[in-house]
Amino acid sequence: MSVPVRAGPSSWRRAATLVLAAGWTRPVPAAASRPQPPAEGFRVLLLQRSASQGFLPGAQVFPGGVLEAADRSTDWLRLFAPHHGPPRFGLGRAPPQRAAFPVLPNVRPGAVDEDAAALPDDIAFRICAIREAFEEAGVLLLRPRDPRPPDQAPGCALAPPPALADWRARVRRDPRHFLSLCAQLDCTPDIWALHDWSGWITPFSRPGGRRFETTFFLCCLKEPPPVFPDLVEVVDCQWSSPSEAIERLISKEILLAPPQFYEIRRLGNFASLSDLHKFSLDRESEGTERWMPIILLTADGMIHLLPGDEMYLEDSNFLENCMSTEKKTEEIMNEGKKFHRIVLYNSHNYGDYTDYSIHVTVLPKYKHVYPKSCVVGLCQHKTRVPYNVGENKGLECKGTYLLEDNLSEEPTYMGICRSHP
Repeated sequence: MSVPVRAGPSSWRRAATLVLAAGWTRPVPAAASRPQPPAEGFRVLLLQRSASQGFLPGAQVFPGGVLEAADRSTDWLRLFAPHHGPPRFGLGRAPPQRAAFPVLPNVRPGAVDEDAAALPDDIAFRICAIREAFEEAGVLLLRPRDPRPPDQAPGCALAPPPALADWRARVRRDPRHFLSLCAQLDCTPDIWALHDWSGWITPFSRPGGRRFETTFFLCCLKEPPPVFPDLVEVVDCQWSSPSEAIERLISKEILLAPPQFYEIRRLGNFASLSDLHKFSLDRESEGTERWMPIILLTADGMIHLLPGDEMYLEDSNFLENCMSTEKKTEEIMNEGKKFHRIVLYNSHNYGDYTDYSIHVTVLPKYKHVYPKSCVVGLCQHKTRVPYNVGENKGLECKGTYLLEDNLSEEPTYMGICRSHP
């Protein structure tokens, strides 16, 4: 039914991303065009990338970036000493090492460089995520250097340092200056506040595309710290609940790439910051799943297949290839039953990340949670009133909607039908 297409070499970079969640007690005003969103007890920091960026221009992303040599430097040992040191720096028991597909070329599992004395991955990637949060958003996740054990409760970000702009410019020019900033403040990066969450590998989409192996961490804070977009990579920011982010996606106010859409939907399983934080602590020893989506090009769109889906093949051939079929997306969906996939209804437009669906019928692994199935796209109703799926099937409309389904036969309506004037 499908064959590999468009082979091409990729160059890989390792990266870290920080899902920063903060407690939220502020009232959220209801806009005239939409109902009051559910009052989740937390918000997530989303940064808008500059339109001039080569990767995901204009999209909303979590803070993060590429792992630098400075993040894994042994110079950090002096700052962590004498209270914390190798191999785990007080992080607790290491999660189990699991075989993961695929094995990437030029990336050695379990190592960050050829120097055996360099910081372990668990430490280096956390430092990377914390440094990037400072560079992009001006948020400092640091902890005073003292012998007190790390606090298990959600913490607070450090106040921005004097001459914030100067420090960020220095760190951007040379990441080694982040260690200098920490030393001047007599602090260490708060690696203990970051919890393993997920791992995403950029799928092959076209020859020569940028591809990353990215570790996602979760950090819960008592309250949202001030955010200062750097106006270079990041031009705007917002603290959004999962439902608010999806509402903005529905109305095409924001763009979310597939991993961010999936993770925002996954966070929608939690009603409060305490629930989210407790969940991250309870599963800490399990580690993360590391996924490389395989793109299936259909006649009218594309499907990102994830591990566990009945069409997902752990075949290294798809490291540098897509799958393709002459069938339409609807045909493919009607033929299957075991789903773990993200569907894009934009006819192969790689930059249009607005009309989505997630379909999940598989069970999560390693004490994690997966998103509920949902559809974001064109609705089938003619009026401007809230619409019920069961009563209004088959009618034409060009509005937008969000349907949510928890493995049930009939999806539940979760938004407002917005017909075009």
